[in-house]
Amino acid sequence: MTLSTAQIATLGVAWLAYAAVHSLLASLAVKRWFARRFPGAMPGYRLGFNLVALVLLVPPLWLTFEWRGPQLWRWSGGGAWLANALALAALAGFVWSLRYYDMKVFAGTSQWRAGDAAAEEHGALRLSPLHRYVRHPWYALALVILWTRDMDEARLVGTICITLYFWLGSRLEERKLLVFHGDAYARYRRRVNGLVPWPGRILGAADAEELVRGASGPDTESQRRDPP
Repeated sequence: MTLSTAQIATLGVAWLAYAAVHSLLASLAVKRWFARRFPGAMPGYRLGFNLVALVLLVPPLWLTFEWRGPQLWRWSGGGAWLANALALAALAGFVWSLRYYDMKVFAGTSQWRAGDAAAEEHGALRLSPLHRYVRHPWYALALVILWTRDMDEARLVGTICITLYFWLGSRLEERKLLVFHGDAYARYRRRVNGLVPWPGRILGAADAEELVRGASGPDTESQRRDPP
């Protein structure tokens, strides 16, 4: 049965509300406010952030799989092989990229155990191999997986909302990275696309090393920043 306008609107609002809350809690302004008001709880901020993100993800996901709607397209034949191959390659790329991130820091367990109450995370600018092709490789890999699946109405609404959030969220994230890394990140951003790799916009290994060496500022967070 085709989704009603109200159902489509509800799905869109649910996904966009999730994106808004997620971005707000990830913002440097909110983390600094929390650190001032609740310094004793700050070491658990990242753990709490991840837990809240998972809990808030339940309503839009439940609506997406509960309502579904009619099938819009289903990959078949050679198209299905190609779509699944791209999705598996993206998944493999995600797993392979884990070696370049401190997942304890990403999860928040490292800050909790160390009693780290700083709002800003500290670390040197680092560019993984995938960062030479796109500035936000985890977002890019996730988009490949999302858009290579069979699509019904509800899933399409969610996929469009997530795509918009990845685009906007990456812009918001980069504001922080520009503060932490200054001109080095600005030059990197001018050289490499955000989500879609493109010929002529790929950074060579030597150029990436040069950018990392030229990163300025004593307190930077790319080593421990969110992997996307």
